[in-house]
Amino acid sequence: MTIVKLVRISLFLFIFIGCTKHTDTKTQEEVSDKKVDVFKINVDRTGLSESEGIIKTSHGNITFKFYPKKAPNTVARMIQLIQSGFYDGLSFHRVIPNFVIQTGDPTATGSGGSGKKIQAEFNNISHVTGTMAMARTLTDENSADSQFYIALTALPHLDNKYTVFGQVVDGLDILKKVKKDDKIISIEYIE
Repeated sequence: MTIVKLVRISLFLFIFIGCTKHTDTKTQEEVSDKKVDVFKINVDRTGLSESEGIIKTSHGNITFKFYPKKAPNTVARMIQLIQSGFYDGLSFHRVIPNFVIQTGDPTATGSGGSGKKIQAEFNNISHVTGTMAMARTLTDENSADSQFYIALTALPHLDNKYTVFGQVVDGLDILKKVKKDDKIISIEYIE
């Protein structure tokens, strides 16, 4: 009789655990709203920050710097997302050779985000290899959220239409190794 009870309990637990909703989707509630004062970030003569971000992938690291004076709200939000671990484990859901690699969507569908929109901060920074900019919908300039792309080549047709917030300064060779669904191990912010 005790074996029958154990089997029933085991089946119940198996079904219960198997039917519970488990999701790795990160939401706005999980992201720190800690204020980031981008005006205290030191920049060089090109406008790039002295502080860095490092995207760790299975192919190697991609190091980038920010443009805090050109896109202050976007840079502040990106640093918040990075420091909260929002991007850790997310995939590159869009990879188009000779165009861009894109990440930042917890659903990996291209339509997800953190739940907090960022006002567009279009600027005069040209899209060159390694340029980092916010993805958005074509119909709403202010629809950027957490998704961003990295240019794999010069893309002048995107200039002044997307918020450029950073530039890859090391690991350009890694960009071409990234494949669709490759995951970000982590992104680290170094002041």
